[in-house]
Amino acid sequence: MSEKLFKWKHFQYEFIILCVRWYLKYPLSYRMIVEMMCERGLQLAHTTIMRWIHQYTPIINEKIRKYIKATNDSWRVDETYLKIKEKNAYLYRAVDSEGSTIDFFVSDFRDKDAAKKFFKEALKTRHSQQPRVITTDKYAATEVAIYELIYGGIISVKATLRKVKYLNNIIEQDHRFIKRKI
Repeated sequence: MSEKLFKWKHFQYEFIILCVRWYLKYPLSYRMIVEMMCERGLQLAHTTIMRWIHQYTPIINEKIRKYIKATNDSWRVDETYLKIKEKNAYLYRAVDSEGSTIDFFVSDFRDKDAAKKFFKEALKTRHSQQPRVITTDKYAATEVAIYELIYGGIISVKATLRKVKYLNNIIEQDHRFIKRKI
């Protein structure tokens, strides 16, 4: 990363990147990271780490996107609910048959329009490809969204929709780790 991004910061950029990485990778709170940095002789406030997270996470996300390994054409799609600031939200996720994340999307609603928006965004990513097979858990709104996207030419006509609840175990098991982090 360019050191220009860290100009006028009170801490060296290595410490900032380390704190942001720890927060994004592991289920740690801001205060836990403060404690870990204190053990290394660095005194800072949890609000400082929060500001770093808000400032540098989008930049890191943008920079690492080009290095994500290409996914295969067998998609497993599922949605689950989350509590974000005491409000219900829905997390749409897609992984390939090997468990690599294709994309995710957070929505206030669990409906056809949210599913269509998710699929459009997932198809725009650099590391994904047109799905050959899409496996869902029989949720009707997702199925309707897929058929509408096929009819609209966004998803290939050759794509097969499988409605088998138990083939989605890869993504269902992965939801636990996401919910634990949140």
